[in-house]
Amino acid sequence: MGRLRSMGLNARVIVVALAAAMAAVLTTLLFTRWLPPWLAALSGMAVAIIVATALAWQVLGGMRALFRALAGTVAAYRDGDFSFGIHWDGAADLAELVGAHNALGDVLRDQRQALVQRELLLDTVLQNTPVAMLLLDPSRHVVLGNLAARRLLGEGRRLEGRSFDAVLDGLDPAVREALSRRTDGLFTVGRAEAEEIYHLARRNFLLNGRAHELVMLRQLTAELRRQEVQTWKKVIRVISHELNNSLAPIASLAHSGAELLRRGQYQRLPLALATIEERSRHLEGFIHGYARFAKLPAPQAVELAWRPFIDRLASQATFEIELEPEDGRACFDAAQLEQALLNLLKNAHESGSAESEVRLTVRRVPQGWRIEVRDRGDGMSEAVLANALLPFYSTKRQGTGLGLALAREIIEAHGGRIGLGNRAGGGLCVSLLLPDTM
Repeated sequence: MGRLRSMGLNARVIVVALAAAMAAVLTTLLFTRWLPPWLAALSGMAVAIIVATALAWQVLGGMRALFRALAGTVAAYRDGDFSFGIHWDGAADLAELVGAHNALGDVLRDQRQALVQRELLLDTVLQNTPVAMLLLDPSRHVVLGNLAARRLLGEGRRLEGRSFDAVLDGLDPAVREALSRRTDGLFTVGRAEAEEIYHLARRNFLLNGRAHELVMLRQLTAELRRQEVQTWKKVIRVISHELNNSLAPIASLAHSGAELLRRGQYQRLPLALATIEERSRHLEGFIHGYARFAKLPAPQAVELAWRPFIDRLASQATFEIELEPEDGRACFDAAQLEQALLNLLKNAHESGSAESEVRLTVRRVPQGWRIEVRDRGDGMSEAVLANALLPFYSTKRQGTGLGLALAREIIEAHGGRIGLGNRAGGGLCVSLLLPDTM
């Protein structure tokens, strides 16, 4: 019997069939002496069936155990338990099935282990990030709150399972008001020296087929203060450079004028005085420009059609226009945006570009409206691109350095952003993104 179990499945079937046939023949020959031929044949068939059934039960018993083991391990895999394996030393053709099954278990076990390690890594990163994160389910209960969220919103206590509205009840009014707006943005907590600045971001997504919301709060106080200091340093360098460019020649020419007077050389005095006047007026314009830039009022945005606005702009500057769609409307402060675009168009014409190559493009995009002023001038070097939006930074001898900075201030006051880039084939593209809502 042990040899039968070590045979292949086909060999087992042949052995059982031969044994049954031999039993039938012997029974028929034996019973022919006492019974009619037909009854002896019937007896032989009955004996053959009994023998075949008994042998099959014995020979296939190990296979039944194997199939039960396979069913058990598949059920364990379905439940997420991949620790089971099967040992089989029977038929070689079934050994291949058992080997494939065990290999599948090994692969699933390795994948499960890798997944667990990734989940542990993700949880470690999530819990230790300085950004406070809350995951809310459709009923606005907290599903997950990391350590930063517990410190900021829960006084160190766990937030999971709590209603988001209940979490908000005990918070600073500034935090509560910012979170109730359900939009991204900056908000400030505290006053004077204790003031803290945070950035709020919210994202919606589907998790297991259900809508969830991720709320993220990032403290920006230290970073913004560092950026503020760097900005002031750049502004001071630019102002110092501009003042020195005007005051140094004024002082030199004043000294030279005094020497000319002492020597009685009056014919050269008008030129010195004219140069002093020119530099003084330039400095006066610089100071007035600084005051105008510093006192830019908040935009008064209203909904306007693009076509009349662009036609009015075209009466003051020369450019080619692309407007898509033609009947588009947007919400903006017409006076401020007109001032910003006129500055950009003026820069485009002064870049050395032909008038026909100065182009204003206004297109609808998913985030709002994209406005581009493009030219085919000399473009900008990397150093100039890095500083071009800084107030009073200019590479022109008579330039104030306010055109691009003013455009940036205006578009950012509208909730948008500005970008600069050199064009392939030469020229500059100034891109403004004007959002649908401020």
